[in-house]
Amino acid sequence: MSIEVPKHIAIIMDGNGRWAKKRGLPRTLGHREGAKTLQKILRYAGKIGIQYLTVYAFSTENWNRSEEEVSALMKLFSKYMKKEEKNLMRNNVRFLVSGRKDKVSESLLKEIKALEEKTSQNTGITFHIAFNYGGRAEIVDAVNRLLQEKKESISEEDISSCLYQKLPDPELIIRTSGEFRISNFLLWQLAYAEIYVTDTLWPDFGERDLDLALENFQKRERRFGGVYEK
Repeated sequence: MSIEVPKHIAIIMDGNGRWAKKRGLPRTLGHREGAKTLQKILRYAGKIGIQYLTVYAFSTENWNRSEEEVSALMKLFSKYMKKEEKNLMRNNVRFLVSGRKDKVSESLLKEIKALEEKTSQNTGITFHIAFNYGGRAEIVDAVNRLLQEKKESISEEDISSCLYQKLPDPELIIRTSGEFRISNFLLWQLAYAEIYVTDTLWPDFGERDLDLALENFQKRERRFGGVYEK
Protein backbone atom coordinates (compact mmCIF):
# COMPACT_ATOMS: atom_id res chain seq x y z
CA MET A 1 0.00 0.00 0.00
CA SER A 2 1.14 3.56 -0.69
CA ILE A 3 -0.84 5.16 2.11
CA GLU A 4 0.39 5.44 5.67
CA VAL A 5 -0.93 2.65 7.89
CA PRO A 6 -1.83 2.84 11.60
CA LYS A 7 0.67 1.44 14.05
CA HIS A 8 -1.88 -0.84 15.77
CA ILE A 9 -5.12 -2.31 14.47
CA ALA A 10 -7.56 -4.56 16.30
CA ILE A 11 -10.02 -6.96 14.66
CA ILE A 12 -13.20 -8.61 15.92
CA MET A 13 -13.22 -11.67 13.67
CA ASP A 14 -16.98 -12.20 13.46
CA GLY A 15 -19.05 -14.37 11.16
CA ASN A 16 -17.40 -17.79 11.15
CA GLY A 17 -20.60 -19.52 12.22
CA ARG A 18 -22.76 -17.66 9.73
CA TRP A 19 -20.27 -18.40 6.95
CA ALA A 20 -20.59 -22.11 7.70
CA LYS A 21 -24.38 -22.00 8.06
CA LYS A 22 -24.80 -20.35 4.66
CA ARG A 23 -22.98 -23.34 3.17
CA GLY A 24 -24.76 -25.98 5.21
CA LEU A 25 -21.57 -26.78 7.12
CA PRO A 26 -20.88 -27.27 10.84
CA ARG A 27 -19.84 -24.14 12.76
CA THR A 28 -16.49 -25.75 13.51
CA LEU A 29 -15.60 -25.68 9.81
CA GLY A 30 -16.33 -21.98 9.79
CA HIS A 31 -13.80 -21.49 12.57
CA ARG A 32 -11.21 -23.48 10.62
CA GLU A 33 -11.71 -21.25 7.59
CA GLY A 34 -11.44 -18.25 9.89
CA ALA A 35 -8.06 -19.50 11.11
CA LYS A 36 -6.85 -19.69 7.49
CA THR A 37 -7.99 -16.10 6.94
CA LEU A 38 -6.08 -15.03 10.05
CA GLN A 39 -2.87 -16.54 8.65
CA LYS A 40 -3.25 -14.51 5.47
CA ILE A 41 -4.15 -11.23 7.18
CA LEU A 42 -1.28 -11.51 9.67
CA ARG A 43 1.23 -11.98 6.87
CA TYR A 44 -0.24 -9.09 4.88
CA ALA A 45 -0.38 -6.77 7.90
CA GLY A 46 3.31 -7.37 8.57
CA LYS A 47 4.12 -6.84 4.89
CA ILE A 48 2.46 -3.40 4.72
CA GLY A 49 4.06 -2.11 7.91
CA ILE A 50 1.48 -2.56 10.66
CA GLN A 51 3.42 -2.97 13.90
CA TYR A 52 0.73 -4.50 16.12
CA LEU A 53 -2.25 -6.69 15.23
CA THR A 54 -4.69 -7.64 17.98
CA VAL A 55 -7.48 -10.13 17.27
CA TYR A 56 -10.42 -11.28 19.37
CA ALA A 57 -10.28 -15.07 19.29
CA PHE A 58 -12.26 -16.23 22.33
CA SER A 59 -14.16 -14.13 24.87
CA THR A 60 -14.98 -14.86 28.49
CA GLU A 61 -18.61 -15.12 27.33
CA ASN A 62 -17.84 -17.75 24.69
CA TRP A 63 -17.80 -20.44 27.37
CA ASN A 64 -21.60 -20.23 27.13
CA ARG A 65 -21.48 -21.88 23.70
CA SER A 66 -22.01 -25.59 23.28
CA GLU A 67 -19.43 -27.88 24.85
CA GLU A 68 -18.70 -29.30 21.40
CA GLU A 69 -17.95 -25.88 19.90
CA VAL A 70 -15.81 -24.74 22.85
CA SER A 71 -13.81 -27.96 22.72
CA ALA A 72 -13.31 -27.52 18.97
CA LEU A 73 -12.11 -23.94 19.45
CA MET A 74 -9.57 -25.00 22.09
CA LYS A 75 -8.22 -27.73 19.82
CA LEU A 76 -8.12 -25.32 16.88
CA PHE A 77 -6.09 -22.78 18.86
CA SER A 78 -3.60 -25.45 19.89
CA LYS A 79 -3.34 -26.72 16.32
CA TYR A 80 -2.95 -23.19 15.00
CA MET A 81 0.01 -22.46 17.29
CA LYS A 82 1.77 -25.69 16.36
CA LYS A 83 1.19 -25.14 12.66
CA GLU A 84 2.22 -21.47 12.66
CA GLU A 85 5.29 -21.67 14.90
CA LYS A 86 7.74 -21.96 12.00
CA ASN A 87 6.01 -19.20 10.06
CA LEU A 88 6.09 -16.86 13.07
CA MET A 89 9.81 -17.40 13.45
CA ARG A 90 10.49 -17.17 9.72
CA ASN A 91 8.57 -13.87 9.49
CA ASN A 92 10.06 -12.39 12.69
CA VAL A 93 6.63 -12.19 14.43
CA ARG A 94 6.30 -11.71 18.18
CA PHE A 95 3.40 -13.73 19.59
CA LEU A 96 1.39 -12.62 22.65
CA VAL A 97 -1.82 -13.84 24.29
CA SER A 98 -3.98 -11.89 26.76
CA GLY A 99 -6.82 -13.11 28.94
CA ARG A 100 -7.69 -14.95 32.10
CA LYS A 101 -6.16 -18.35 32.69
CA ASP A 102 -9.08 -19.90 34.56
CA LYS A 103 -10.91 -22.65 32.68
CA VAL A 104 -8.07 -22.97 30.15
CA SER A 105 -6.29 -26.33 30.35
CA GLU A 106 -2.77 -26.47 31.77
CA SER A 107 -1.49 -28.09 28.58
CA LEU A 108 -2.81 -25.24 26.43
CA LEU A 109 -1.41 -22.62 28.82
CA LYS A 110 2.00 -24.28 28.54
CA GLU A 111 1.80 -24.22 24.75
CA ILE A 112 0.93 -20.51 24.82
CA LYS A 113 3.77 -19.66 27.18
CA ALA A 114 6.27 -21.68 25.16
CA LEU A 115 5.39 -19.90 21.92
CA GLU A 116 5.45 -16.49 23.61
CA GLU A 117 8.92 -17.21 24.95
CA LYS A 118 10.20 -18.58 21.65
CA THR A 119 9.11 -15.48 19.73
CA SER A 120 9.90 -12.93 22.45
CA GLN A 121 13.04 -11.64 20.70
CA ASN A 122 11.38 -11.24 17.30
CA THR A 123 11.27 -7.64 16.14
CA GLY A 124 8.65 -7.67 13.38
CA ILE A 125 4.91 -7.30 13.82
CA THR A 126 3.50 -8.13 17.26
CA PHE A 127 0.63 -10.59 16.89
CA HIS A 128 -1.58 -10.27 19.95
CA ILE A 129 -4.47 -12.69 20.54
CA ALA A 130 -7.23 -11.93 23.03
CA PHE A 131 -8.12 -15.41 24.30
CA ASN A 132 -10.47 -16.09 27.22
CA TYR A 133 -10.56 -12.32 27.27
CA GLY A 134 -13.08 -9.73 28.42
CA GLY A 135 -12.55 -5.97 28.51
CA ARG A 136 -14.39 -5.59 31.82
CA ALA A 137 -12.46 -8.50 33.31
CA GLU A 138 -9.17 -6.88 32.29
CA ILE A 139 -10.09 -3.60 34.01
CA VAL A 140 -11.27 -5.45 37.14
CA ASP A 141 -8.04 -7.44 37.25
CA ALA A 142 -6.00 -4.24 36.86
CA VAL A 143 -7.86 -2.51 39.69
CA ASN A 144 -7.52 -5.53 41.97
CA ARG A 145 -3.80 -5.59 41.30
CA LEU A 146 -3.57 -1.93 42.26
CA LEU A 147 -5.60 -2.54 45.42
CA GLN A 148 -3.09 -5.21 46.41
CA GLU A 149 -0.42 -2.54 46.12
CA LYS A 150 -2.48 -0.52 48.64
CA LYS A 151 -2.63 2.63 46.55
CA GLU A 152 -4.61 5.48 48.12
CA SER A 153 -5.72 6.81 44.74
CA ILE A 154 -5.66 5.36 41.23
CA SER A 155 -4.85 7.28 38.05
CA GLU A 156 -5.44 6.40 34.41
CA GLU A 157 -1.71 5.77 34.09
CA ASP A 158 -1.89 3.29 36.98
CA ILE A 159 -4.63 1.29 35.30
CA SER A 160 -2.87 1.37 31.92
CA SER A 161 0.28 0.02 33.55
CA CYS A 162 -1.62 -2.94 35.01
CA LEU A 163 -3.42 -4.11 31.87
CA TYR A 164 -2.55 -7.55 30.50
CA GLN A 165 -0.06 -6.17 27.95
CA LYS A 166 1.85 -2.91 27.62
CA LEU A 167 1.03 -2.15 23.99
CA PRO A 168 0.09 1.12 22.28
CA ASP A 169 -3.66 1.65 22.00
CA PRO A 170 -5.19 0.57 18.68
CA GLU A 171 -5.92 3.42 16.31
CA LEU A 172 -8.38 1.34 14.27
CA ILE A 173 -10.78 -1.44 15.16
CA ILE A 174 -12.33 -3.54 12.39
CA ARG A 175 -15.40 -5.68 12.91
CA THR A 176 -16.53 -8.11 10.25
CA SER A 177 -20.05 -9.47 9.57
CA GLY A 178 -21.85 -6.13 9.89
CA GLU A 179 -22.39 -6.06 13.65
CA PHE A 180 -22.09 -2.62 15.32
CA ARG A 181 -20.91 -3.76 18.74
CA ILE A 182 -17.65 -3.65 20.72
CA SER A 183 -18.58 -6.93 22.46
CA ASN A 184 -16.48 -6.35 25.60
CA PHE A 185 -13.27 -6.04 23.57
CA LEU A 186 -10.40 -3.77 24.70
CA LEU A 187 -12.79 -1.41 26.49
CA TRP A 188 -9.98 0.65 28.01
CA GLN A 189 -7.70 0.70 24.98
CA LEU A 190 -10.34 1.60 22.37
CA ALA A 191 -11.25 4.96 23.92
CA TYR A 192 -10.20 6.89 20.80
CA ALA A 193 -9.99 4.18 18.18
CA GLU A 194 -11.68 4.66 14.83
CA ILE A 195 -14.34 2.02 14.17
CA TYR A 196 -14.76 0.34 10.79
CA VAL A 197 -17.54 -2.21 10.18
CA THR A 198 -17.82 -4.39 7.09
CA ASP A 199 -20.58 -6.81 6.11
CA THR A 200 -17.94 -9.29 4.92
CA LEU A 201 -17.88 -12.46 7.02
CA TRP A 202 -14.47 -13.15 8.55
CA PRO A 203 -13.61 -16.26 6.46
CA ASP A 204 -14.15 -14.13 3.31
CA PHE A 205 -12.08 -11.18 4.57
CA GLY A 206 -9.02 -10.67 2.38
CA GLU A 207 -6.19 -8.28 1.63
CA ARG A 208 -8.45 -6.00 -0.39
CA ASP A 209 -10.90 -5.79 2.52
CA LEU A 210 -8.09 -4.69 4.83
CA ASP A 211 -6.95 -2.15 2.22
CA LEU A 212 -10.47 -0.69 2.13
CA ALA A 213 -10.54 -0.38 5.92
CA LEU A 214 -7.17 1.37 5.94
CA GLU A 215 -8.17 3.70 3.11
CA ASN A 216 -11.29 4.62 5.07
CA PHE A 217 -9.18 5.21 8.18
CA GLN A 218 -6.96 7.66 6.29
CA LYS A 219 -10.02 9.84 5.53
CA ARG A 220 -10.94 10.22 9.20
CA GLU A 221 -10.21 13.42 11.15
CA ARG A 222 -8.90 12.22 14.52
CA ARG A 223 -9.54 15.04 17.00
CA PHE A 224 -9.23 13.27 20.39
CA GLY A 225 -11.91 15.51 21.92
CA GLY A 226 -10.69 18.66 20.21
CA VAL A 227 -12.38 20.81 17.57
CA TYR A 228 -11.61 20.35 13.90
CA GLU A 229 -10.97 23.57 12.01
CA LYS A 230 -10.43 23.70 8.25
